[in-house]
Amino acid sequence: MKEFKYVITDAEGIHARPAGELVKVAKEFSSKITITKDGKSGDCKKIFGVMALAVKCGNEVTITVEGEDEEAAAAKIEEFMKSNM
Repeated sequence: MKEFKYVITDAEGIHARPAGELVKVAKEFSSKITITKDGKSGDCKKIFGVMALAVKCGNEVTITVEGEDEEAAAAKIEEFMKSNM
């Protein structure tokens, strides 16, 4: 299992466009990928799972990746978060 924390820097938080892009990236991998904020988790492969967390600018989220391609998935998701959120 791989896990990393990230503080959202986008002024609008995780809104529809970046959430949709995150889902696209997550679906490239077979690993289970979850995003957690304040004890609530969502599936990164489902846009409603990501949007339901209502992540705002300055919120810290934890991304957890578990599965056979977790190394590659975690690296790609972390890179995506840093350049888009």
